[in-house]
Amino acid sequence: MDRVQTAQTVQTAEHGETAEPVNSSPAEATPGPAPESPPLRPRHRFTAWAAGLLLVVPALVAACRALDTDAMTPVPQLLSALPWLTVPAALALLLAAAARRRVLTFVSVLVLGATAWSAVPYMPQTVISYGLPLARVKVIASNVEFGEGTGSLIEVVRRESPQLVFVSECDRACRSALTQTFADALPHYAAVEEEGSAGSIVLSAYPLRDWRMIPAAMGMPGATADIAGVPVQLQLAHPLPPVPGQVSRWKRELGRVKEAVAARPTGPMLVAGDFNASQDHAAFRAILAAGGLQDAARRADESRRPTWPTEGPPLPPFVQIDHVLVRDFSVREVRFLDIPGSDHRAVLADLDLRGPR
Repeated sequence: MDRVQTAQTVQTAEHGETAEPVNSSPAEATPGPAPESPPLRPRHRFTAWAAGLLLVVPALVAACRALDTDAMTPVPQLLSALPWLTVPAALALLLAAAARRRVLTFVSVLVLGATAWSAVPYMPQTVISYGLPLARVKVIASNVEFGEGTGSLIEVVRRESPQLVFVSECDRACRSALTQTFADALPHYAAVEEEGSAGSIVLSAYPLRDWRMIPAAMGMPGATADIAGVPVQLQLAHPLPPVPGQVSRWKRELGRVKEAVAARPTGPMLVAGDFNASQDHAAFRAILAAGGLQDAARRADESRRPTWPTEGPPLPPFVQIDHVLVRDFSVREVRFLDIPGSDHRAVLADLDLRGPR
């Protein structure tokens, strides 16, 4: 019998059918089509879409922060809440992982990391102070909201006994109350005498000269104080808020503050007030860079303390827009004080004026 037979035929006894030859060589088996990946389940598809939508705002705002731009509405408004955007970014990462979408998960990690990085500029700033301390200076910066918080501010000033007080939204009645109440303790002042939010004043225990004012919709007076025989540049800052429709004016007025501090590049300086900007805004950081200034709150590791809003809808304060900026001063302490009647907390900075290096 020939042994080269490669297939065998099986006769079925019951039906009389002949089976197909069976190939006994595995190497000659014809491969079938590759199995397709299972389609995304509807639940996972919805989860992936939700993750993508949650990433849009944090990605946009973090990108603008990294590119050092305030862009246009709604970016300036959202930059005020940038650290809080880590919440939707983290939720997006969880949803992307649950949906088992690798690319989306990777993007979520990047966005969360970029958003969390926004906290880095708020870390304590170490500055080596040169020169001997010449005078201890306590400064208060307060927005009294159309003068409504004047009485509360008077109580704070009596209690804290500051040498300099920067007051925004101080109308004529507010100015009159402050100057009369502190005629002995703070006899010198530079003011913009207007009603509503346009009025403002700088009260000083030290003689003032060289009064000046930055052109703006709301008062921004400045002067030079003689402290321990040293001329110190004082400037109140209160630009328009970056509400939709006036972002360009907000940038322009912050730009004027920048020009004012850049015009005096040396010597001690204090710039304080309601900046309507946080350290996440490029226009605010430009002021710091132009004048070689430091935020006293950051120096004291208090730069995450929110100052606005403290009244109105049931929304907790979430952003620090009130600042005391310093040059040639060392920082002892920074505190934030409630001012009933105002929607802002006041900033109190306890400083030491330093002599020449």
